[in-house]
This record gives sequence, C-alpha cells and structure tokens, in this order.
Amino acid sequence: MKKLIVFDLDGTLAESKSNLDEEMATLLGQLLDVAKVAIISGGAWPQFEKQLLLHLPNDGRLAKLSLLPVCGTQFYRHDGAWKRLYSEEFMPGEKDRIIAALNKAFDASGFRPMRCWGKVIEDRGGQITLSALGQDAPLSEKQEWDPNFGKREKIMAILKPLLPDVSIKTGGSTSIDITRTGIDKAYGIEKLRDLLGVGIAEMLFIGDALFPGGNDSPVKRTGIRTIQVRDVNETKRVIEAVVACLDQETAP
Repeated sequence: MKKLIVFDLDGTLAESKSNLDEEMATLLGQLLDVAKVAIISGGAWPQFEKQLLLHLPNDGRLAKLSLLPVCGTQFYRHDGAWKRLYSEEFMPGEKDRIIAALNKAFDASGFRPMRCWGKVIEDRGGQITLSALGQDAPLSEKQEWDPNFGKREKIMAILKPLLPDVSIKTGGSTSIDITRTGIDKAYGIEKLRDLLGVGIAEMLFIGDALFPGGNDSPVKRTGIRTIQVRDVNETKRVIEAVVACLDQETAP
C-alpha cells in the first residue's frame, strides 16, 4: 500500500503557471481522504499559493498535504495555517554571480526575445530561474519557443563554464533552473522520507517529465515508484485509479 502520493505541479496537476481546475481540485480532495499527498516543484511559494491553494478545499485534509517549493529547498506543512519548516537559500553574493552569468549567457546565445511577459530572471531563494519569455508569458507562446530543448541546451552550454560549481537544469517549457549541486527533486523526496517518516517504498511519484533529462527524472535515483503522464488530463485518470485502489485496500 502506498502511503504518500507525490506530484510535480506544472504540466502534471496544472498547465504551466495556470491555476488548478475544478475537477483536479476535487480529485486531490478525494485523494487526501485516503492518503498523504506531497507536491514538489521548482516554483516558489507564491506560485503554490496562486496555482494550488486558492483552489483546494480549506479543511482538515490540508494537514495531510506537504508542499515543497523550489525542489525541496523549502518545506511547508499545515497546522491551522501554512508553516515553513525550513528554507535553504543562496547567499547574496552567490545570487549576484549567478544572475550576472545568466544574463551574459542569454545575451551571448542570441535567443533573448524582443518581447517578454514579466520577470525573466527570478530569485527563488534556493534557486535562480531564467524564464526566457518571462514568468507571465502565455502558455501558447511558451509551448512554441523551445519544444525540443535546443535553445536551452545552447544557453546552458555557454552558462556551464561560467558557473562550474552549481547545478544547471532545464525547468518548465522555457526555463533554466540553477540550484546548489545536489538540489533537485530527488533531494525533495529524501526530505519527505526524513521529515514524514514514510519509506520511499511507500511512496509513488507522478510527473510529466520523467524522461531522461526531464526535471522530474532525478527522483528515479531514490528508487521511488513512478508514473509518467502526458498531461493534466492523464493525471486526473491516474488519480482516479489510485483512489479506487486505495479505497479497495482500506475497505474492511
């Protein structure tokens, strides 16, 4: 029996930077009736609040929900209110060096667009993220910009010699995420194990980017059982199946 169901956020529970829809909110509520749930994303806490929490039922089930923004460098639990258990962040000098390198590599690549929507470089505390079209770019624009990762691979090739001592990964549809070495979604899974006391064999991870090089793929290093989904609609069908299985397992 799986005791903890862990999800990616963007592309899995909701479209990129979009709000949880009503059906997904209902399904997550049903899942919380029968299991603990955790959500790990490279996004910062305000993104969790906007995309997720405003659309979930505000009741006692939230005590069974763990939220890990910025790949697990932050950890939030609900005890009457949302409380941050810890936060691991870059030092100010590290942030300045990373942001300067990101700007240099982006300009040198020739891929900086004429138009962007919102912040292009965001300081998330334990992660610095380049969003090539801006944080608020329309989904249709983001999907067309780099579907095969070629642009970001070229930017990263320029960036890596500038920042040899950090981890550089592709994020969502247009982003590059920079964290300390060893900080990824596998790190978040291990934090869940340690803080919740749930064994990795008792967890299930569901995400849309478990393919080699995808930002969900590091979780496989932990040995966690995984399910790859194509999109949000497939996630809904998976949740329905998990709820049905757990209902049967707990039935008298």
